[in-house]
Amino acid sequence: MLTVVIPALNAASRLPLCLEALVAPAVEGLVTQVIVVDGGSQDASVAIADGFGATVLTAPPGRGGQLKKGAAAARGAWLLFLHADTVLEAGWADEARGFVAGENADVRAGVFTLRFDAAGLAPQLLSAGAMLRTRVFKTPYGDQGLLVSRALYDAVGGYNDMPLFEDVDIVQRIIAHEGRAALHVFKSKAMTDAARYERRGYLRQATTNLWRLLRYHAGAAPEYLAKSYR
Repeated sequence: MLTVVIPALNAASRLPLCLEALVAPAVEGLVTQVIVVDGGSQDASVAIADGFGATVLTAPPGRGGQLKKGAAAARGAWLLFLHADTVLEAGWADEARGFVAGENADVRAGVFTLRFDAAGLAPQLLSAGAMLRTRVFKTPYGDQGLLVSRALYDAVGGYNDMPLFEDVDIVQRIIAHEGRAALHVFKSKAMTDAARYERRGYLRQATTNLWRLLRYHAGAAPEYLAKSYR
């Protein structure tokens, strides 16, 4: 029923947790295929994915292109796109199962509620801000996952092979195609890695991300913005 597509690049530290959250839903029959698209990892990412029984593909580094290649190989009627450092909390499968069985689900898309794997006020405020942005401005990031029917994915043209904001881009096209109500937010949490924020500081990283997003909406080329991201 559901194919999970995960782009990976030197993700050995978090990929096992990401894949572990898919095991029970796979045993229950919800997840029928897992595809890890590796962008040239120099660590054990490929071996880890293979050990979990995932299909491993390779592609040039860049989430847009990796996601696009994974989707092309997917067999499921539903596609779940996850970052390799995102871990879905227990119970996500029940919520996803109810969503795909719902009325008009095939013309809607779902994202998860963002949380960071760090304690303290700063990560709580940051995740709250991210969810406000998601609900009001309909601009979730890929850290929150994306569950979408194959039919809707194909109807909007799928992921574009772009170096940055491929997540914002595809959601914009889904909303343009089906309206703002097409985006559903799951209560289940998507726990994502806070390492970048811990290194650079939460306020600094959040401000940088927002400024980059505003520049993208103002027409700045993703290729140019990706240089500062890297």
